[in-house]
Amino acid sequence: MYFPEAGKINTPKTEELVLAKAKELGIKHVVVASCSGETALKFLDKGLNVVCVTHHVGFAGPGIDEMDPENRAMLEKGGCKILTTTHLLAGVDRSLKNKFGGIYPAEIMGFTLRLFGQGVKVSIEIASMALDAGLIPYGEEVIAVGGTAEGADAAIVVTPAHSNNFFETKVHEIICKPRNW
Repeated sequence: MYFPEAGKINTPKTEELVLAKAKELGIKHVVVASCSGETALKFLDKGLNVVCVTHHVGFAGPGIDEMDPENRAMLEKGGCKILTTTHLLAGVDRSLKNKFGGIYPAEIMGFTLRLFGQGVKVSIEIASMALDAGLIPYGEEVIAVGGTAEGADAAIVVTPAHSNNFFETKVHEIICKPRNW
């Protein structure tokens, strides 16, 4: 499915497509990018292991956690695993760029993946992050859901690799993405 434009307007259709693909392929794990928790909440009670990956504390400003405490509590109560950590393709490379300028290998990788859209890049990244954290099983296909700014507008079927073997990641299908972003 190709959406005419990017953004959270596509979240309901992305959710529908993800649930149908999970059923079709027998996939049990979905990894969802969700800073506020709103998007991840949509996948609770659907018979899936839901992992929510958020921005690290401090992404929006020093000491700021973007996830609403009520949403965090609802996600945890619903059995969702929440991963709040530094993003794989940012981290200290971004710190070097911010301090000294230039561009570094992880950022080049991120910009390259963005050729497929922000949500596809995010989906690949968060799948590896969830695997590194032990929140999804190694060697299994999962569905990863990302977006452009807010909501969900991209989803992929992926067998992620650990970050130390990132290039072993296999993107099997792009379920949906915006055509223009």
